[in-house]
Amino acid sequence: MLLSRFIRISITGSMLAACFLLVGAGEVSLANKPNVVLFFIDDLGYGDLSCTGAMGYTTPNLDKMAAEGSRFTNFLAAQAVCSASRASLLTGCYPNRIGISGALGPLSPVGLNPSEETLPELLKEQGYATGIFGKWHLGDKPAFLPLQHGFDEYYGVPYSHDMWPLHPDQARANYPPLFLIDGNKPTKEVKTLDDASQLTPGFTDRAISFIRRHKNRPFFLYIPHPLPHVPLAASSRFRGKSRLGLFGDVLMELDWSVGQVMQELKQQGIDRNTLVIFISDNGPWLNYGDHAGSAGGLREGKGTTFEGGHRVPCLVRWPGVVPAGRVSNKLLTTMDILPTVARLGGARLPSQRIDGVDWRALLKGDESVTPRDHFYYYYRKNSLEAVRKGDWKLIFAHPGRTYEGFMPGQGGKPGPNTENRAFPLALYDLRRDPGERYDVREQHPEIVAELEKLAEEARDDLGDDLQKRTGRNNRVAGSVAQVR
Repeated sequence: MLLSRFIRISITGSMLAACFLLVGAGEVSLANKPNVVLFFIDDLGYGDLSCTGAMGYTTPNLDKMAAEGSRFTNFLAAQAVCSASRASLLTGCYPNRIGISGALGPLSPVGLNPSEETLPELLKEQGYATGIFGKWHLGDKPAFLPLQHGFDEYYGVPYSHDMWPLHPDQARANYPPLFLIDGNKPTKEVKTLDDASQLTPGFTDRAISFIRRHKNRPFFLYIPHPLPHVPLAASSRFRGKSRLGLFGDVLMELDWSVGQVMQELKQQGIDRNTLVIFISDNGPWLNYGDHAGSAGGLREGKGTTFEGGHRVPCLVRWPGVVPAGRVSNKLLTTMDILPTVARLGGARLPSQRIDGVDWRALLKGDESVTPRDHFYYYYRKNSLEAVRKGDWKLIFAHPGRTYEGFMPGQGGKPGPNTENRAFPLALYDLRRDPGERYDVREQHPEIVAELEKLAEEARDDLGDDLQKRTGRNNRVAGSVAQVR
């Protein structure tokens, strides 16, 4: 079944690409379709760039990108955990809608369902070359790997690089060896931290090669860097260069990677026809202490539905199209990347329901529009833990992770945290209280009622494990049995 679908996609994509090269199609002619470079950084916190307040190191290339483009300060990951966040980015859906939750482990029996239409699949129909260089984490079985989901080229790690036998906190997990994958084939094993130190430069080299080989046609280049997810590792070129230790070294190297790609775009003469987006999959893993980033004053971090888990940096640059030096506070999410980029490339949207919104007008500078006014904070398998509308956020009573009150770890080893703190019902005004410290339910009962109504719509649509309710419009993840 999978093989026939793969052949059908490949043939159809090739035929369509040929047609577009000959005659052009859709709302954007082939010659005018923008290239797209999408950086997706792992566990990067809201405060981890020097333009967002980082100290002890600088990120000059990213600061320059912000100055030459726009910075979106209310950009949310769809879920504050790895696989779920990545599924959302590539499908435009709440990850619980498509059956993806948590962080899929090695040899997982599930992955991204082949029936889900991804952003690279949609762009391939419009003649785009598509490449991914970095971390996948949407299923490591061959049926779930990137080449089966719309990418022409893949070189990277199939899941988080802490899912290996050498991790100090998970040595008893009996993880299998971690291999880099080239296309569909495992190649070099990542055995040591010295091997891990070559991930950022290695993926950068592959990305630059991709740009050079596809400069004369539109391309979609996805660079999901595995770092600064632990275990941290920096190449000899950057090791010991920051005042913040290894974490700062890693951030300096990631900044270098962005600078190398931006420089290559200019050298190839395609800089002005390339949209570059820089975002993170979730907030920082705070109990790793000096090996973790900063949520920039927001509450909590990765694995929570507070703002420190969801709100991440978002920089967008496209000379002559995206306003330079702008800061926008409009609410956006990873789900919104797919419909926006697809439409910019003249592509259709997926045939099944998605949750992302098209923000092209805002992207191009129209601050009078509000593409998104609400967001559902789901976590664990399918628990609705909070809902937001505008500046108001209602937290529902739920058990959840907290890092507060625990001493963070040092030197790459995690400190403790709890997964089951009982959080009470609370209402926060994020305009005045972005740290989510002051419950104002009693002062605004009408806001609580409005957000409760919005939550009921989510529960009817997507369900809610906290209330033992099943949604009407959930789909399932792909399974090994399904794709055999």
